Amino acid sequence: MPSTAESALGDRLVELTTSLRDHGIRVGTSEVADAARIATALGLDDRTRLRGGVAAAMLRRAGDREVFDRLFDLYFPAAPGRRTVARAASVDELRDQLVQALADNDAKVLEDLAAAAVDLLGEVANGDEQQGYSSAQTISRLQPQRAIAAAQQQSRGARGEHSGSSQGGEQLSDRFDREEMRARVAAFRRRIEAEALRRNTQVRSRERVARFGVGSGIEQRDFLSAGTKDLDELRRHIDPLARKLAARMSARRAAGRGEIDVRRTLRRSMSTGGVPIDPAYRERRRHRPDLIVLADLSGSVGAFSTFTMLLMQALHAQFRKVRAYGFVSSTAEITDVLKDAEPGAPLGIWARRTREFTAHGTSSSYGTAFRGFVRSEWESIGPRSTVLILGDARTNYGDPGVAHVAAIAARARHVAWLNPEPARMWDTGDSVAAAYGAVVDMHECRNLDQLRAFVARVLPV
Repeated sequence: MPSTAESALGDRLVELTTSLRDHGIRVGTSEVADAARIATALGLDDRTRLRGGVAAAMLRRAGDREVFDRLFDLYFPAAPGRRTVARAASVDELRDQLVQALADNDAKVLEDLAAAAVDLLGEVANGDEQQGYSSAQTISRLQPQRAIAAAQQQSRGARGEHSGSSQGGEQLSDRFDREEMRARVAAFRRRIEAEALRRNTQVRSRERVARFGVGSGIEQRDFLSAGTKDLDELRRHIDPLARKLAARMSARRAAGRGEIDVRRTLRRSMSTGGVPIDPAYRERRRHRPDLIVLADLSGSVGAFSTFTMLLMQALHAQFRKVRAYGFVSSTAEITDVLKDAEPGAPLGIWARRTREFTAHGTSSSYGTAFRGFVRSEWESIGPRSTVLILGDARTNYGDPGVAHVAAIAARARHVAWLNPEPARMWDTGDSVAAAYGAVVDMHECRNLDQLRAFVARVLPV
């Protein structure tokens, strides 16, 4: 019979698992059992070792580690309640201590300074008369990035080195040192976030803090609610994601097989008394389709469309030809623009300022845009064309142009619509998702996970 300590550990692991699943991280029963065995073997004395062991058992993808670490700090906190740390007298004193700790790379002191920073700068009062702690407020007031230069100089001085410049600019060692200090400051910010979350669990339920205080990982973050920082991080995923998807698509194309060859199947079945145990398949013709992307570049949808088009452009080797079109109230080709675009290019802003896309106004007009596309680009669609439509299907109560979408679907090999809105929001307000869904396949594509799944499993190749 399990001891009280083992039972408490099991309960805590189950709570952590539930929270991970709530954040879109898949954890199976076998992973939980493995984590329990590992935690029992490692013990609770060394949190760093315990964290690594449980993460190795539970996680399947490296991209989930950031969310796991934050939730782990909630369910396996360093210490309950308020830590007994020396309270700094001022922000300047705290920052001076931070400079020294960063230069020394002293993990214990940095942990204590994070607690002291939250204690001094992070406390906030809420309307329900409960005290809480804000990591964002702490970081904003402390501005730990201001300690980088001083910590770098102090670290080099302790080693008896001096920063200098060569004729071509900063020495390579200076740049390495600065990048190292930036990494240490980033880790210190994460310590502050973990400390604020830990303290908030003392005044609110752990489940509530986990749900509202820990954001989803970048792969589960909604495109439409992503901020500038999130979008920059998403764009950094384009090239590595494209390489992985290209490998999957190539493997899927190579493994594909055609329809059953009835004659060969019947011939084979003669050896089994007429029972077709071993069906024979026709060899499927290998070909690369043409890809046409038609993207809504208006409003908040513009960021989602830009990211998706850049990903499709990165996958160009999987298609015979890739052509991209954007629209607001009118449509224009942007294939060449997309090729030359920087990874962070705000194509939505550019489109709304360009006459080619706003001939009928700066608000999206699906019906007008589809009609213009059919009239001007009809010959670009053929029996080997795959058409991707990117947009939220919100027509501003105008003509949706469903007939034009149906005409495109009848002419192309395949048409799919990627909608960044949650499916529960379809057909609310000015959304006509169901009308479009009646003539083409409409897929919810709110985040990077869903986009990856669509490309890897659904996109015809």
